[in-house]
Amino acid sequence: MVDIHSHILWELDDGSKNIFSSVDMAKQAVAEGITSVIATPHHRHPSYTNEKKNVLIRVKDLQSELKRQNIPLNIYAGQEIRLFGEMLDAFNHSEELLTLNNSEYILVEFPPSNIPKYTEQLFYDLLVKGYTPIIAHPERNAAIAENTDKLYRLIKNGALSQVTAASVAGKFGRKTQKLSLNLLEHHLAHFVASDAHNMTNRSFVWKQGMDKLKKELGSDMVTLVNTQAEDVLQGRSFKKLAPERFQQRKKLFGLV
Repeated sequence: MVDIHSHILWELDDGSKNIFSSVDMAKQAVAEGITSVIATPHHRHPSYTNEKKNVLIRVKDLQSELKRQNIPLNIYAGQEIRLFGEMLDAFNHSEELLTLNNSEYILVEFPPSNIPKYTEQLFYDLLVKGYTPIIAHPERNAAIAENTDKLYRLIKNGALSQVTAASVAGKFGRKTQKLSLNLLEHHLAHFVASDAHNMTNRSFVWKQGMDKLKKELGSDMVTLVNTQAEDVLQGRSFKKLAPERFQQRKKLFGLV
């Protein structure tokens, strides 16, 4: 199985703190059934900058160490890029940005509380140029949680999205868990990934997430999200299912 979003590289962001932690995370990933991980350190984040060349070096170093220790996990390069208006220019005219394993797919992150006003136009421009945005953890974005139609429009126009295994497993609370499952059920999310940062409070939670997904939405959904993650890794296009709107439970007098 393929994990398309992780912070397994050390000393780059708020993920792994050292190479020993990265190796421990790799061992945990293997124990959870993961065979390949795309390392996606934060980039253009308010607190972190990790340009292409530095990520590639660290991926090579980690892969060498895993090979030395006979840990059967393949590491590939990517970034979790905080959305910015000049993203397309940066892809076209610099060596700053990475797609996921040199594919057409880009892992993009919104600010936690909103969706930038220029998002629809930027996504359109990226798609025209052959890049496909994958929105990281939309279930944890306040604007989407309040109104999933905002995500629906982006997906309908060609974007994809990825929910977090820990969200599906309930580690971020019942509301986030329910939203994650709803997004997957209605084809507004297309992947489950770990977004793993460490071995404690932000670990892979892969098996728990997949078990919950199977229980709630069936084994076909588990197969689908994992097949599509493999497609991303291999740089293959796939035909996504048509997104569907769904009704959210409205708040009554400020209560859920």
